[in-house]
Amino acid sequence: MATPDLKPHPVAAKYAILVDVGYLYAAAGEVILGAKERKEYRVAADELIQALQKHAEERISGELLRIYWYDAARDRVPTVDQRVIAQLPWVKVRLGNLNARGQQKGVDAQIRSDLEALARHHAVSDTILLAGDEDMVPAVEAAQAYGVRIHLWGVEPPYGTNQAERLVWEADTVEVISGEFLRSYFSRTPQAVPATPTAPSPAQVFAGRTSIGAKPPVKTGGQVTKLGPNRPHVEEVGEHVAQKWILTRGRDNIRDLLPGPILPTVIDTELLIEAEKELGHSLRPYPEARVWLRDGFWARVYREFDLGVGVSSK
Repeated sequence: MATPDLKPHPVAAKYAILVDVGYLYAAAGEVILGAKERKEYRVAADELIQALQKHAEERISGELLRIYWYDAARDRVPTVDQRVIAQLPWVKVRLGNLNARGQQKGVDAQIRSDLEALARHHAVSDTILLAGDEDMVPAVEAAQAYGVRIHLWGVEPPYGTNQAERLVWEADTVEVISGEFLRSYFSRTPQAVPATPTAPSPAQVFAGRTSIGAKPPVKTGGQVTKLGPNRPHVEEVGEHVAQKWILTRGRDNIRDLLPGPILPTVIDTELLIEAEKELGHSLRPYPEARVWLRDGFWARVYREFDLGVGVSSK
């Protein structure tokens, strides 16, 4: 009679990655660029998230539940970058509030709540926590009490430490991510000269406009030939959408799109939809018209920030 195999079979881990974006960006900006404020640098967040995910896969053998991306925005209205990130697979964007002094409010509470909930419901066996605040300690202890292993990641500090000592003590494993690993995802913000006060007022921009769009049909031999969109008109609509976004979404959010001229897919789609509403017809059958639309958009944005950069094509 064969002896039964009583050896325990290894159970694959199921894990989540929780990222305190305020900590990650501030620590990386300081060690890589010597920057003190977030507006001093730009981050290729989508590429950075993919790199962190791959880094986790090399360290934990198991299934990724999702990546939680904790950030802040004024009145919790997402920025351009945050909206792009929210479209990424396996990524859950959580937003706290950003007050007038640029301080995050409510982010730590969201991290603690999610960390404890994931552990309490046995949704994960391991959690990677990229954070540095001592406020995380009670949630780490609670998650561990439910049997979850906590892997604390930090960013290499320029000197000393940038993580609370108690948080480091409580973690099951600790890893410091080098500035070199993060360097390619951070770059200096292009210096923009403040725009001259010649931009039209909101009342002027949103004043009644005549319909702008395709050239009128032409009759040839008793038949109607439908012509495509008119380039100057399409470019004008692109400029109008850009001006409207500057007024309604704020210069800081539009600055996030610089230096261009490539728009994130989700923003490019929004530009097309808004332009088609103004034109009163679809531009989708006309690829060249979409290029003109982007040209007009960027022409207005470059004027806003007094950047001497040409449009995408002529």
